[in-house]
Amino acid sequence: MLFPHLTTEENLRCGAASRKDVSGINDTISEVFDLFPQLAPLRQRQAGLLSGGEQQMVAVGRALMAKPSLLICDELSLGLAPLIVRDLFLLLDRINKEGVAVLAIEQNARIALQHSQYAYALEVGEVVLEGPSSELRENQEVQDLYMGGGGDSREAYAAVRREVGR
Repeated sequence: MLFPHLTTEENLRCGAASRKDVSGINDTISEVFDLFPQLAPLRQRQAGLLSGGEQQMVAVGRALMAKPSLLICDELSLGLAPLIVRDLFLLLDRINKEGVAVLAIEQNARIALQHSQYAYALEVGEVVLEGPSSELRENQEVQDLYMGGGGDSREAYAAVRREVGR
């Protein structure tokens, strides 16, 4: 959640509050604007006036201001247009390649499995399936149950549960 009455830049600066290295904050802001160039012209705009996709970018950028080793994203795609979601996940891939581990909690199984190395499927808070994302993407039951691949979802759910021995 952003501070809607603060500007984009002020929201980013809030993410650096726990940093001991305050001298590098302006450099990190520049890095965030390099990562999200569409935010640079919006640096003085109130965050509450940004689009949903822009707000998500500010939220990710604010988290990056702390120079984390782990970035946790909860429902990044929720309510966003598919092209914005794609772009955000491509940026998460880039962030990961730069050495930041990314943990994404995501209801969009298709995009989550495309942009992850390992995945867990939860059902009512319980892990019902886990494994390398590439294997889960190819699993017919996973496609049927989580990606709308067809078939009866109850049968697919039962098959997934049997497969993991639960």
